[in-house]
Amino acid sequence: MASAAQWIEGARPRTLPAAIAPVAAGTGLALMHGGYQGSVTVGRALLALVLALALQVGVNYANDYSDGVRGTDDDRVGPFRLTGSGAARPMAVKRAAFASFGVGALAGLTLVILAGAWWMILVGIVCILAAWYYTGGKHPYGYMGFGEVMVFVFFGLVAVMGTSYLLSGDTGLDDLLVASGVGLWACAVMLTNNLRDIPSDRVSGKRTLAVRLGDGATRLLYAAMILVPFLLLIPVVPHAPLVALTFLALPLAMAPIRRVIEQRASGRELIPVLAATGKLELVASLLMLAGFALSSALL
Repeated sequence: MASAAQWIEGARPRTLPAAIAPVAAGTGLALMHGGYQGSVTVGRALLALVLALALQVGVNYANDYSDGVRGTDDDRVGPFRLTGSGAARPMAVKRAAFASFGVGALAGLTLVILAGAWWMILVGIVCILAAWYYTGGKHPYGYMGFGEVMVFVFFGLVAVMGTSYLLSGDTGLDDLLVASGVGLWACAVMLTNNLRDIPSDRVSGKRTLAVRLGDGATRLLYAAMILVPFLLLIPVVPHAPLVALTFLALPLAMAPIRRVIEQRASGRELIPVLAATGKLELVASLLMLAGFALSSALL
């Protein structure tokens, strides 16, 4: 039986910034839109955070289960897996995934009721289905190279713009630009994993985007995913000048890019890159939240 520490490790804490970041950015956008203030904003933002974290943990456990039963994790160089290692029974991991989805669904439903945006229930259902079918089902889209696309959509566009809309009742072009940037950072987290796993994924038949592009092109794409979000933020600065604080996170991008592009890190050498990428996304998004909040308060 897996220990509590192994269950926590199986939830992949290094990926959780991909859940926190869009809520932070979306909350900042809601403040810029002049949405609900005070305890209402805090309460709804916390519900959005629970929703995002639960979905992230759920998809991590679902990925652990599906890859484990398919044998994809039999020869793995990455972080610990519950199913592949034999530490937990496959059905226990599957139940943990659906329990996480249940927590996320409850938080999301509460948020929808408070906001009165009933059509967002459909969006929530699609999010859960996308989380499961990343590696689950007969034809998982993660095995066909669409993982990064779906991460961009659900942990970028949907998570950021959905948070902003549910907190303020408004959205716009600035939301789209910010959401696209956050989505690219989330994609960079996934791409780091897939770059590391190219050799084993080729053997197991998992045709991720990294496998399809090859090692060299994947490394260049990683650098683009890290840097382009800063460019997307430039048109937003005139509307919320203090969001320029986000550029203070730019130095955090240099070390992982050097390790991927110049030092050609591979295998376990990419695990620190994964942590650094998540840190960049989290810090940049928190700076973004602070920038939007200060701009809203001062302008």
